[in-house]
Amino acid sequence: QVQLVESGGGLVQAGGSLRLSCAASGRTFSTKTMGWFRQAPGKEREFVAAINWSTSSTVYADSVKGRFTISRDNAKSTVYLQMNSLKPEDSAVYYCAATPRTLGLTFESRYDYWGQGTQVTVSS
Repeated sequence: QVQLVESGGGLVQAGGSLRLSCAASGRTFSTKTMGWFRQAPGKEREFVAAINWSTSSTVYADSVKGRFTISRDNAKSTVYLQMNSLKPEDSAVYYCAATPRTLGLTFESRYDYWGQGTQVTVSS
């Protein structure tokens, strides 16, 4: 099992920045990719970004490209999501996820482990 704990959410004005963290513990060696998803009220959960633990290769949703950056610290087993130029439409609960897979990373069904989520609210 892998346990994931997100932190760093909060309330920020439009144009501001936040950095989310996701600390992984347990059988982290069984995972190859970490991802971030988000879910706004009344909407389906959607992919935001993913990163490979070993290669640091990344993939982003078009809606966040150029504004969000995913990174990882292997020594701390922690993944970060730096969010800049935030917009009200970025408001959502943000979830960290882990998977042993390296393909199909934009689909939540490809992830085996999930955190509890952290709320991000962007005011206009």
